[in-house]
Amino acid sequence: MAGEAGGDNFVIGVLGFIGKRALSMLDQIGTSMWLLMEAVTWVVRSMTHRKVRIGRRAIVSQMVRVGVRSVFIVGLVSGCVGFILALQMSPPLDDFGQKDKVANITGVAVLRELGPLIAAIVLTGFAGAAIAAEIGTMVVGEEIEALEAHALNPVRFLVVPRVIATVVSMTCLAVFSDWMAISAGYLVGVYALGIEGEVYIQNTLDQVEMVDFLTGIGKATVFGLLIGLISCMNGLRVTGGAAGVGNATTGTVVQSIVAIIIADLVFTGIFYSLGWV
Repeated sequence: MAGEAGGDNFVIGVLGFIGKRALSMLDQIGTSMWLLMEAVTWVVRSMTHRKVRIGRRAIVSQMVRVGVRSVFIVGLVSGCVGFILALQMSPPLDDFGQKDKVANITGVAVLRELGPLIAAIVLTGFAGAAIAAEIGTMVVGEEIEALEAHALNPVRFLVVPRVIATVVSMTCLAVFSDWMAISAGYLVGVYALGIEGEVYIQNTLDQVEMVDFLTGIGKATVFGLLIGLISCMNGLRVTGGAAGVGNATTGTVVQSIVAIIIADLVFTGIFYSLGWV
């Protein structure tokens, strides 16, 4: 009897844990959707009402902070991945006498998946956590309440510039990441693997298509939107002082990476069903 009771308690505990996590996830998804609708509403109002404006200086400032300062890290990581991919693909392809096909694999893999994905993960750690910590610190310091007391909407003045900045920056960084990874693969292929430069370039051009580039950029735009929304959401929901800011920062990185991977999976399934992969 005692064993059965212990087993029942264990099952109840597991189900309670799963239910709690599921409810928490639904709550976060709902909050993110509400935040997205609010941000879109303010953007539309800024286009249709002259008195409602979105601060351009704030957007540019966030783009510099989020995007420009991430260029070096994104370039470094993407270049290393391009090197690794070319070197890893060379031995198995060489066994079949197809070493020059390194260019084909590198081009497709980078444009469709690795370029946007690398840029998104780097941007999450570099900028997403910083946005959550900044807004969370403002919440702890009661600066959000001060904005509301002056009839200034926090979503309009804090969320919208950051979301726009992450979307635009992520899209541009994905293009830069693609270029860096493919260039690194070219350097390895030509100078380390002995593939002729003209052959490498021609193989890349023969393999990749515009749809490969566009699907990757489309993913990057959505990744940027997810990073911006999740970062701002966690920042606005901070409670518990400095410890809450730390939890929001950690949660932002974890949730953003999970959301990016799931979104990538969904997009890949859709593109596969449409015959775009």
